Amino acid sequence: MAGKKKKTPENTIAQNRKARHDYFIEDTFEAGLSLLGWEVKAMREKKANLTDAYIIFHNGEVYLHGCHVSPLITTSTHVTAEPTRNRKLLLHDAEIGKLIDAQQKDGYTIVPLSLYWVRNLVKLKIGTAKGKKLHDKRATEKAKEWNRDKQRLMKNNFN
Repeated sequence: MAGKKKKTPENTIAQNRKARHDYFIEDTFEAGLSLLGWEVKAMREKKANLTDAYIIFHNGEVYLHGCHVSPLITTSTHVTAEPTRNRKLLLHDAEIGKLIDAQQKDGYTIVPLSLYWVRNLVKLKIGTAKGKKLHDKRATEKAKEWNRDKQRLMKNNFN
């Protein structure tokens, strides 16, 4: 039996499922993105990928690096579309300070979790995360399987 793909909310553009597998997410922040017109149009068509993306700090500013946004065929010919350019995150100074402090801790990193729409704006959920060890990943997988089996047993008992 093939596994069902999890249904994402209607306003979600892209999710970084690998981040939840590889890290314990401790705190989350919502950031705006500085985008070009063709990128917004591509995101409306869900042409974004966060799998290899990460957050970098440069001169007191925060950037999303490695997020791939595939240009549409209808992108203007006079615009040079760069799919993996660095995109500036729009955050308050206090939030940037918290992110820098979190990254200074040993074993912590900042990871992008999901891209989504809030009205007509693209938002990025980022999280402070601590890396999982192999035994942690196994325990998480075991708990997930047990919950799945438990749901199956409950369903069969009530039918």
